[in-house]
Amino acid sequence: METFENLVRAEFVPENAYLNTASNALLPARTVAALQDAVRLRAQGRPLDPLFADVEACRAAYARLAGVPAERVAAGATVALHTSLIAASLSPGAEVLTAEGDFTSVLNPFHARGDLKVRTAPLERLADSVRRGTALVAVSAVQSADGRIADLPALGEAARGHGARTYVDFSQAAGWLPITADAYDYSVSITFKWLLGPHGVAFLVVPEDFGDLTPVQAGWVAGEDPWDSCYGPVTELARSARRFDSSPALFDYAGLRASLELVEELGVDAVRAHDLALADRFRAGLATLGHTPVPSPGSPIVSVPGLGRLQPELAEAGIQVSNRAGNLRASFHLYNTAADVDRLLDVLSG
Repeated sequence: METFENLVRAEFVPENAYLNTASNALLPARTVAALQDAVRLRAQGRPLDPLFADVEACRAAYARLAGVPAERVAAGATVALHTSLIAASLSPGAEVLTAEGDFTSVLNPFHARGDLKVRTAPLERLADSVRRGTALVAVSAVQSADGRIADLPALGEAARGHGARTYVDFSQAAGWLPITADAYDYSVSITFKWLLGPHGVAFLVVPEDFGDLTPVQAGWVAGEDPWDSCYGPVTELARSARRFDSSPALFDYAGLRASLELVEELGVDAVRAHDLALADRFRAGLATLGHTPVPSPGSPIVSVPGLGRLQPELAEAGIQVSNRAGNLRASFHLYNTAADVDRLLDVLSG
């Protein structure tokens, strides 16, 4: 049986200390090969049936990770697209509760409606801020800017107690944090971060009864039989969440299928243990240097106030991190090692 280390070593040979998965992940070797195969298939004029099969394989793989049937998973391109679908379903004047400083794609479609009441609260007080009349609570499970983790159980309980629906973005969680999408009305995730895929795919999980969503963006792929829905209005929408699909960028799914296979082979629990051990090593090292990161226990994302200005210097030293609002954001994933952590700490100490 292949070990975690052997699997990772076979897939990744980074040329620098890449500590920026919260922006986008490195692609596994198998994903690069799958993308190349897909391009050749198209260049040679062969049938694209295998690429459409990749879409369904990816839908099924994400469903397994999310703990829901594949029939409840819609495939699209971006979080903002799926958020727009949910925003379009709300009645004028409906109240949407969001977290302060959350990622724009989770928030902006609600603001763009112009006729919704969008209210914000600090992440730590989000559950306490749900009130009578709140129609929807929208939040990222893990905050992109600093790695803070939302108290989703408390939020779900508060929402149910007030008759509010929940919309959770797992983009910074899926792949390292076990998720149970069934605990929320709607959830979403892009796949180019912790799930190791190419850009261009995002999955939306909806309730069995579709949660009052209207497929306002439905095209031919949303038909029960897509190939009979190419001309004129769609006469029969898919009986599953596929009614909310948008036309797939086929190459992306060809690569993503390989990436999701790797995630499943490694196991989310093993990835999580690896990632958090490195993040905790970095936090401990920061303490010895006199730096205090934003509190984000249990997260592989570590944000250090005031050090974002060092990002260019770190890049010159072959260390890839992000500058987020003046904070240095380092994010640790399966292809990182203790040596990467120590290398970053060494530069920060100098």
